Amino acid sequence: MAGNTGTYLIRGASILGGEPADLLIRDGVIAETGKGLSADGATVIDAAGLVALPGMVDVHTHLREPGREDAETVETGTRAAALGGYTAVHAMANSTPVADTAGVVEQVYTLGRTAGWVDVRPVGAVTVGLAGEQLAELGAMADSRARVRMFSDDGICVHDPVLMRRALEYVKAFDGVVAQHAQEPRLTAGAQMNEGEVSAVLGLTGWPAVAEESIIARDVLLAQHVGSRLHVCHVSTAGSVDIIRWAKERGIDVTAEVTPHHLLLTDDLVRSYDPVFKVNPPLRTDADVQALRAGLADGTIDVVGTDHAPHPSEHKECEWAQAAMGMTGLETALSVVQHTMIETGLMGWADFARVTSTTPARIGRLGDQGRPLEAGEPANVILVDPAARWTVDPYRMATMGRNSPFKGRELPGKVVATFFKGHPTVLDGELNTPYPYAAAPAGAA
Repeated sequence: MAGNTGTYLIRGASILGGEPADLLIRDGVIAETGKGLSADGATVIDAAGLVALPGMVDVHTHLREPGREDAETVETGTRAAALGGYTAVHAMANSTPVADTAGVVEQVYTLGRTAGWVDVRPVGAVTVGLAGEQLAELGAMADSRARVRMFSDDGICVHDPVLMRRALEYVKAFDGVVAQHAQEPRLTAGAQMNEGEVSAVLGLTGWPAVAEESIIARDVLLAQHVGSRLHVCHVSTAGSVDIIRWAKERGIDVTAEVTPHHLLLTDDLVRSYDPVFKVNPPLRTDADVQALRAGLADGTIDVVGTDHAPHPSEHKECEWAQAAMGMTGLETALSVVQHTMIETGLMGWADFARVTSTTPARIGRLGDQGRPLEAGEPANVILVDPAARWTVDPYRMATMGRNSPFKGRELPGKVVATFFKGHPTVLDGELNTPYPYAAAPAGAA
């Protein structure tokens, strides 16, 4: 029938790291789970030794298109996402033109469906042109075909408290969320790296932790005042974790993300002056890294967001002061989280699924993503080889960005297969074919 993406029998996978079982996928859904399953005509996948997880959902991806196709396109970025184990990504609004109208978010949404590798959900800008002066067309973007529910000026802070309050009030009407890039601009003018011992030694202008923490403190109080949802992008300091924990204890509706690079890397790497380590917010201290890991483990920080930020080589292979800020992350996120959280004993695979799939889908209001691996649920599934080891080579990745901070580093874990809506976009660790949207039933999401 139209939209039939095939029948696949996954044998002997460890579901969420538990006991081995079989998964039968048919017509885009999980038809059955259990042991000793069989199905006539099914493609059988031997998953012994592999972990089965729900497809990952990224709340923070920069796909650059439209306008910066020299850095990334929706096609290349979503290929990278599929290889990294993602079945949905939220595309940030700082494209050219900015995604601040229904027309632009629908363009991004359509590009995602044309590519077919993952579900692409556009993030709408909070303010027109990211200028921080007037609210963008929040309602029109929410009512568009793209069904936008997350809004962010990411890359720039919504620093005007009156405008931030109005945005929080506005999105309540359609259960939206404002995702804040927490950075007080007056405290970070000319900043090049984390303010601390290393910046003092190197003579680089420092980026104080309080620039992030002060905005988070203000915004959780605003969210409490108006009774709205707030999401904090790329939390990077121990103080920020403390503030978010305080807010949650008081019942404030705030969620937060941490990036893989902030879970592993420290500002000591800036001593090399390699611009690959230049990022916003900056790499912090080891004490911050440990606080972020603890915050993710105890649920203070809700999700891992990659902040995948590809740049053309000429924007990173230059002197530190002139280099662009940002790192790629879609194809390394799973491995870095396994290394920092699972191999350290801070989390298990069920926790991994919570912070990379279930909770991100809930924040973005993606009803068919992050679902349990149970009969009747959409078949957004990945198979991971936790015993695999691989060395990061940016030139062998699907993303156009070569600015991976993990270049040359050996990491654990590898995605073996990705099923998007029951269709294998990745098999044997390689791209297979995109989801056949053209063959899907009318009205399919």
